[in-house]
Amino acid sequence: MNDERPDPDALLARVQRDTAKACRGRLKIFFGAAAGVGKTYAMLLAARERRAENIDVVVGLAETHGRKETAELLEGLETLPTREVEYRETRLKEFDLDAALRRRPAIILVDELAHTNAPGSRHPKRWQDIYELLEAGIDVYTALNVQHLESLNDDIGQISGIRVWETVPDTVFENADEVELVDLPPDELLVRLKEGKVFLPQQAQDAIKHFFRKGNLIALRELALRQTASQVDAQMLTYRADHAIRDVWQVSERVLVCVGPSALGERLVRAGKRLATGLRADWIAVYVETPQLQRLPPERRDAVLRILRLAEQLGAETVTLSAPEMGEAIIRFARARNITKIVMGKPSRRGWRRWLMGSVVDTLIGHAHNINIYLLGSPQGDPAERDLYLARKRPTPGLMDRLGPRQKRRYVGYLWAIGVTLLCTVLARLMFGRLELANLVMIFLLGVVFVATRFGRGPSILASILGVAIVDFLFVSPYFTFSVEDTQYLVTLVAMLVVAMLISNLMANVRSQAKVAAHRERRAMVLYAMTKEMATAQTEDEIVRTAVRHLHTEFGSRTVVLLPDATGRIRYPNDRPMAESLLGADLSVAQWVMDHDEMAGQGTNTLAGSSAVYFPVSTGDTVLGVMALLPVNLRRIFLPEQRKLMDTFLRQIAHALTRVRLTEQARSVQLQIETEKLRNSLLSSISHDLRTPLATIVGSASTLAEDGGTLEADDRIELSRGIYDEAQRMSNLVNNILDMARLEAGVVELNRQWHPLEEVIGSVLTRMQKRLADRELKVRLPPGIPMIHADAVMIEQVLVNLLENAIRYTPAGSPLEIMAESTPFTVEISVADRGPGIPKGREEKLFEKFYRLQPEASQSGVGLGLPICRAIIEAHGGSIQARNRASGGTVFSIILPAGANPPSLDQEE
Repeated sequence: MNDERPDPDALLARVQRDTAKACRGRLKIFFGAAAGVGKTYAMLLAARERRAENIDVVVGLAETHGRKETAELLEGLETLPTREVEYRETRLKEFDLDAALRRRPAIILVDELAHTNAPGSRHPKRWQDIYELLEAGIDVYTALNVQHLESLNDDIGQISGIRVWETVPDTVFENADEVELVDLPPDELLVRLKEGKVFLPQQAQDAIKHFFRKGNLIALRELALRQTASQVDAQMLTYRADHAIRDVWQVSERVLVCVGPSALGERLVRAGKRLATGLRADWIAVYVETPQLQRLPPERRDAVLRILRLAEQLGAETVTLSAPEMGEAIIRFARARNITKIVMGKPSRRGWRRWLMGSVVDTLIGHAHNINIYLLGSPQGDPAERDLYLARKRPTPGLMDRLGPRQKRRYVGYLWAIGVTLLCTVLARLMFGRLELANLVMIFLLGVVFVATRFGRGPSILASILGVAIVDFLFVSPYFTFSVEDTQYLVTLVAMLVVAMLISNLMANVRSQAKVAAHRERRAMVLYAMTKEMATAQTEDEIVRTAVRHLHTEFGSRTVVLLPDATGRIRYPNDRPMAESLLGADLSVAQWVMDHDEMAGQGTNTLAGSSAVYFPVSTGDTVLGVMALLPVNLRRIFLPEQRKLMDTFLRQIAHALTRVRLTEQARSVQLQIETEKLRNSLLSSISHDLRTPLATIVGSASTLAEDGGTLEADDRIELSRGIYDEAQRMSNLVNNILDMARLEAGVVELNRQWHPLEEVIGSVLTRMQKRLADRELKVRLPPGIPMIHADAVMIEQVLVNLLENAIRYTPAGSPLEIMAESTPFTVEISVADRGPGIPKGREEKLFEKFYRLQPEASQSGVGLGLPICRAIIEAHGGSIQARNRASGGTVFSIILPAGANPPSLDQEE
């Protein structure tokens, strides 16, 4: 065992971590128990020290809260101007992220890490602004109070009676490169409050009566100290791992409880709990599964499960290790986790057996330096030890009918050992006299290797002993006796026995390790396949079906994933059940698991009478559903390695459900945003275009109504014409909106007929005759252009909209053109003008609803004409596009598919 050799995986992880950090800024958090302890003051002092070292330091935002001594520290430091955001008729000052990125200093100060940004900011939280600065390679100094940590929010709310709504994820605090604790005793903080150095006098009195009570401050101070200690401890472990330090550092207490299938397991867990509570230390319960322990009967392996479950209930972290040697595995784990105290049972081996084969306790005492080891013994005459001794007795070969399949296979291995040894004897007897004794010994060793690779340690040991006995009896003189004539043969026989035993032991270990490796590979493949399918699942039903299929494949059990409805009640999936699905799960038990976030059902301590086992599908903070599983064999689920696999499955299901639900929420929010944007655009667009004609109609109508006969006939006609024109304009506006709604809803049916393009354009010019009176219009249609298979009324509406659009947005009197071209597959109709053209990059935006190049005061219209044109053309299977002319102006081109076999027209005279 080479403990000094660094782990290659750890080295690779360190290189990757260092590479990522090299491109990223460093985050330093000034951490305190409450407001007023001096976090901002300490942060500004540190900034001034860096500034004195000629480092580029900028203050992005510092909240002085009117404290004179804090404000004085800002003098001489460059401060970025804040940006103002208008919110609910007030103007808020916010940190200007873009200005900080443009300035790009070496260090920037951004106070109040947990602050919530004003609506309309790039990020909803300030810590997200800081992360963007870190990604840009800028070091950041910030400040944070302990009550703003997300994981402590509920506990602090219970202590203080006040819920803090601005929180920061714990990962932000944990990933900080440096945490500096700014501490102040509660009495001194209360004095500062009374002196008005934290809040205004009236606010200070209210704070002292509520949040800033002395008891609250003591509790907050302890939490802040503990969080800082945890952060420093994590940094220490990272440093030890990076530098391959194996020796234990006695800086904080950690208790490791070693449990196994012995009768002392529960007593060890309780003793470890008491020791950890007295030391106020973290504690871990570890079980090392060696090849010998893997061959234990099911009852004793179930006992280990109960012990580990008890440790979890008492607050321990439970870990299951797989290793050929228990002592070495415990030492490696203890050094990696910086364990200071190990609790374990006294050695069960005594006398010559302990001297010859050793014990785990002796291994730990010899190698676990700087670690205190506590041994727990059982009282003399403890019934538990007697029961353990009786349990170690193996069934006799005469009871084959009472043995399980596994035990039967074991006895078959012993029969094979006898048979292989007899076969080796026959082969050796045939070669006796032709080969030396050493070569005959090789035949028996070959048989030992075969038995060891196929049937394990016990049968191979039997083959070793039988082989030595037969060699002595048949091939060493005097023959047919176990006595030895020449003493040199004693050395040969002893060497043969030792080599055979070593080979059998090594081959058994290799076989066991290969079995464990194959099992781990299969588990990894199962997880990979499930994760791959979960990542591509788009709905909750797909996730449920994928989970049921993979769980049935791995655990051989019928399974169902139960999700809550809108009221929070557990229900069965709506989809048709699969062959692997569990039908008839107890929904009341599932609801209890959902409400309490605890496992229940068969094999547990809660509602154990249920036939199925119910697992909560949880992300840690939220229970998303319940998985019910009907076990074929409880050990297949609750064995330590299988339980870890089950927990991984549940986490994958929870993550997939969370992803799908967040996607649905994002889609719903986006739909709401688009709906609100559409509503606002519609209101802003039609408000002017409805208000103007309505004002004209009301004014003209009131003039006519109040006329006492003073108006001339021409004036009356002019007012009446104005009312008619404005009413017609409102009618067109409403018709456009209704047409757009019908087109988007897909309720418009096209009346496709064959129409000559000349007739369609002629009908459009007739309708537009009055509007085109002051325009020069050129129509260029090449001879032989085919008929179009379209809804003539709709195509006419498109051309009318394009011409009205050209008239509205081009100078008065400027010429217009209508052109057409044809190919074997398309017919292209173009409307061109000599106007100002389209700004570059806005060609496609013209076809968006309610989009206009001109502000609403410049031209009438709501921006629906072109979207209606696109909807009509796309309904015909064509396309429409806009582009600028090289000689000035705009061209709108309509491309319609040419119909199959269009009828031909005779040339008119």
